[in-house]
Amino acid sequence: MSLGTGLDEALLPDGGDREHAAAAMAAVRAYGPAALAADVARAAADLDLQHGPAAESHPFIVDPVPRVLPRAEWAELAAGLDQRLRALEAFVADVHGPREAVRAGVVPAEVVDTNRYLAPGLPPPRRWIGMAGPDLVRGADGRLVVLEDNVRTPTLLAYALAARDLVAPRLGVRPGPAPVREAAETAVRRMLADATDLPDPVVAVLGDGPRSAVAWEIDRLGEMVGAPVVLPGQLTLRGEELRLPDGRRVDLLWRRTSEERPTDDDGRPNELGALLLGPLRAGTVTVVNAFGTGVADDKRTFPYVEDLVGFFLGEQPRLRSQPAYDLGDPAQCRAALDRLPELVLKPRSGSGGHGVLIGPRAAADELERARAAVLADPGEWIAQEPVALSTHPTVVDGALVPRHVDYRPYAFCTDHGTTVLPGGFTRVSLTEGELVVNASQGGGGKDTWVVG
Repeated sequence: MSLGTGLDEALLPDGGDREHAAAAMAAVRAYGPAALAADVARAAADLDLQHGPAAESHPFIVDPVPRVLPRAEWAELAAGLDQRLRALEAFVADVHGPREAVRAGVVPAEVVDTNRYLAPGLPPPRRWIGMAGPDLVRGADGRLVVLEDNVRTPTLLAYALAARDLVAPRLGVRPGPAPVREAAETAVRRMLADATDLPDPVVAVLGDGPRSAVAWEIDRLGEMVGAPVVLPGQLTLRGEELRLPDGRRVDLLWRRTSEERPTDDDGRPNELGALLLGPLRAGTVTVVNAFGTGVADDKRTFPYVEDLVGFFLGEQPRLRSQPAYDLGDPAQCRAALDRLPELVLKPRSGSGGHGVLIGPRAAADELERARAAVLADPGEWIAQEPVALSTHPTVVDGALVPRHVDYRPYAFCTDHGTTVLPGGFTRVSLTEGELVVNASQGGGGKDTWVVG
């Protein structure tokens, strides 16, 4: 089975420009792709735009050819994200409460009981999901579908804002893309303000320091909300309160750490748990996104999300999931193993594209190792139908060439509803034919416009 070449986001099959992308593509050609790429790269270097832990840090590549979405498509996408997040919010609350979705058979009990992101014993927050950054892809049929939901610690927002600053002013397209930086700052501040009942909370951004792959971004987010960026070791406990180095009590912690749980697999508090569980139980601090939110982002939850929309909202999904199979279910596992060379295999706890097997591109020995791993522990795997991932013109060695892309919009959940930023971020593989677009595996990013 072949994945196919996928459609091109900006170009028609005959090589002409798609209508919604024509103005942007004309501006790129008029500037000159090679000159534009060089200018954007120099400006990115001036920003010290980096990705990766300190020991492996490298310049983050911003491709200068923007991806353009028609406004009508984006509006439908925003409505679908709002619906999906309302259902996932209800599911997280339900999992930590009555578990009606399990009793009704919408989600198997084992999926919930074995979910490593459960956070029992903590008082429920005002809102579980604050920020979401799902990964979407466009297949050969032209539809955008969700590949992963990303409601734990979605990243690359600051890179998206930087890409807008680097690309759009140089191209000077009129009318240009919808403004995004001010909208992002407003949405983030409102999300944080609505996470607590306090009128003027003391906010801190919690990072991982030099071991974080997105340390550059975390510093920018701290600047955005006017809050200090701190490491766990810089915070102290005073009774049941969390204190900053200057002695102020932390009321609201925007957690941007790679550690997304307060306990280890054995249930014992980890470094974050030792620091935060006491204040969380006492109600003296709020964490965004809340611990426990990951139950909605667990890969074994993903195959059931469309059913959760129907169960909690009584609505048909407006935004579809790429079909996926829970291999912890014996029947689904048997069917998937029979089709393993046709499917994409993902480890339940994987991230950043690591451990993913693309069946149609896998060698026989890779397939056999994957089959053995699934049979050894089927509950740790899901399978997905493959996607003939779309491509977009990208500057490589000064020339415009097609490269595979995905799409990460950003949504913020507040008392006023869900705010979806116009645009978001497009991740792009810089290697010909490569389907994994993650920055941790050499991918770059594109400014993403909403026009029309």
